[in-house]
Amino acid sequence: MDIIIARHAETVFNAAARMQGHMAHTPLTRAGIAQAEAMGAALAEVLGPKPDRDLWVSPSGRTQQTAAIVGEHLGHPFFDWRQDERLLEIDVGDWKGRYYADIVAEIGPIVDVERRLFAVEPPNGEWFPAIAARLQSWLDGLDPSRPVLAISHGITARVLRGLLVGGDDWHGVKCADDAPQGTVFRIVDGVQSVLLTGSGIQGVRAA
Repeated sequence: MDIIIARHAETVFNAAARMQGHMAHTPLTRAGIAQAEAMGAALAEVLGPKPDRDLWVSPSGRTQQTAAIVGEHLGHPFFDWRQDERLLEIDVGDWKGRYYADIVAEIGPIVDVERRLFAVEPPNGEWFPAIAARLQSWLDGLDPSRPVLAISHGITARVLRGLLVGGDDWHGVKCADDAPQGTVFRIVDGVQSVLLTGSGIQGVRAA
């Protein structure tokens, strides 16, 4: 199987260190737009014009805005992208829309600094086994003979790549290595390579 997995570009919430989770509409910053342009240019160089590849995107506004820019570089209209809720970011429940600093001030550290992953389950939110289950469901529905390009999110992409190439165990789920926003990975028959290292923020703060 040939699957390209990209992490969306920087948003206004990322820049302000506010929780997004699976919130649908958080627009890209100017830096984010530049990151999306770089993603599109890199993919066009590798794949050529209008590549015959199934295009997938989460329903979040930030992934769709990234996909629209990438699609222009590839010669694919926005309407060629298929939306799937299983590609959404982690649901952060009661933390949605809040500043990270305010949550930490209330309950203490919520992120494992070394792994850059949530160490505390979001109240009324989602946890890693549930993310892995929905992503495995999405993978199981793909045609393995068809190449894929998917634009998703920070934690989601790490769990998805963990399912495909492995990674460190985190609460019973394999999570791949962290990567900045705007990074594009290609996985062919279980072997991962980096097509572009993004210039955005790393870690869960930029989910």
